[in-house]
Amino acid sequence: MTPPPIVLVHGAWGGAWIWRRVLGPLRAAGHEVHAVTLTGDGERAHLRHPGITLQTHIADVVGLIEAEELRDVMLVGHSYGGQVITGAADALLARDAGAIRQLVYVDAMVPLPGEGWGGSHSAEIVAARTAAALANHHALPPPDPADFGISGADRDWLLRRQVPHPFGPYREPLPFDGERWARLRRSFIDCNAPAYPTISAMRERVRQLPGFDVREIATGHCPMVSEPAALVAHLLAIAAT
Repeated sequence: MTPPPIVLVHGAWGGAWIWRRVLGPLRAAGHEVHAVTLTGDGERAHLRHPGITLQTHIADVVGLIEAEELRDVMLVGHSYGGQVITGAADALLARDAGAIRQLVYVDAMVPLPGEGWGGSHSAEIVAARTAAALANHHALPPPDPADFGISGADRDWLLRRQVPHPFGPYREPLPFDGERWARLRRSFIDCNAPAYPTISAMRERVRQLPGFDVREIATGHCPMVSEPAALVAHLLAIAAT
């Protein structure tokens, strides 16, 4: 069986750069691998403006998959990227039933139809993030990577590379076909040592929804940085199913 192409979608404050440590091993295993940088993040931070929406980011992913003429894709989203891959898969499958093979949520948001990124967050978190974004030109300032369980040189690396994330998508609802989504193979990689608080509701959700393959890595919120070998092992095992 030909290994499926893999498309990696980062979370808030990141960019394609955050996947650097997993690209080589995934490609060495025979996969065609692409890492997307969402508009306003990473090396595309100069494009950030208040009008960026979740649909902008979905279009980034759809555009890459269509431009590269990929099919049977394993679409991987980290953190906020879970919102993006859900919307991108829905858009692509509406046009081509063979576009997406499976979805992998890496410590990520797993929305229900019509739910926004901040929909599962407490009122206190929503208020704090909204105030921070309004004070920062409608962009959410990055947290200290120590909140993700990252220290030392890796913390320094993220501090240098993280950028404010466009805030438009935060409360934007994501309509999608829940029945079509439920027919996809879906996996969740739970990174819970330490557990990032805003993903807590998702950890519970995927254990209650039917059809989810749930795996764990004893690391923090950014396993592509803190435990890349373990993340690669899980991604390869999921791709082989």
